[in-house]
Amino acid sequence: MSDITTIKRATAPLTRQLTDHRIYHLLNDVEGIRTFMEYHVFAVWDFMSLLKALQRELTCITLPWKPSNNAKTARFINEIVLGEETDIDRHGVPASHFELYLEAMDEVDADTVPIIRLLGNIRGLADARDTLRAADLGPGVTRFVDYTFELIQEGAPHKIAAAFTFGRESLIPELFIEILGQSTEDKAAFPRLVYYLERHIEVDGDEHGPLSEAMVTELCGTDEEKWAEARAVAEEALRRRIGLWDEIAGALEANSVAQASGGTV
Repeated sequence: MSDITTIKRATAPLTRQLTDHRIYHLLNDVEGIRTFMEYHVFAVWDFMSLLKALQRELTCITLPWKPSNNAKTARFINEIVLGEETDIDRHGVPASHFELYLEAMDEVDADTVPIIRLLGNIRGLADARDTLRAADLGPGVTRFVDYTFELIQEGAPHKIAAAFTFGRESLIPELFIEILGQSTEDKAAFPRLVYYLERHIEVDGDEHGPLSEAMVTELCGTDEEKWAEARAVAEEALRRRIGLWDEIAGALEANSVAQASGGTV
């Protein structure tokens, strides 16, 4: 029977492409961090949509209240929502991880206008993908976020959970460790971003990652077709992340060339 270990084994080559990606060596100054965040913020935002899609599918968020079909998976996702949507900042003030990221962007003067404009233009789930495609955010960002909303609109809980788990929660700690470890910039230049990254490494690695894997196991059960679909989604989610990382790395390299030639960035 398929299981979490089988999917991890199948996706290991893609995960290695991400952890060994050239992008980390390019994040060696505040300018590089700024560019990275201007692209990556869209992945931070669509993660929250993925999270809430799971809460919608696995818990009761309508009235009158009725018990969920599976209290175990409901508890899994509610615990994760608590940490992601209402975590605490460096001063103990409740904030979502998306809001923490926007604050970190402000700290390094990263441009938040595109993400704020996108949120303002999206009227609902039905027009999310069309609005995204019209926003001219770059192919890497667009394809990454579009896949998230493709899964959300399809509404298959085990597929959404697979993208959430293998493309996000189980993966992010490794990627963020690389960002912190490879950057030669003085971390005192962006303490809010460092807090955000370290918080994710701690919470996702110790709590949310294992909870997410348990959620996939519960949702797929003994259904071989669901396990196969979960594996396919996990692989595609990682390929989309690689495409996003490629796009950001290309932008960072272009900036470096422009700076070296004395041009404007």
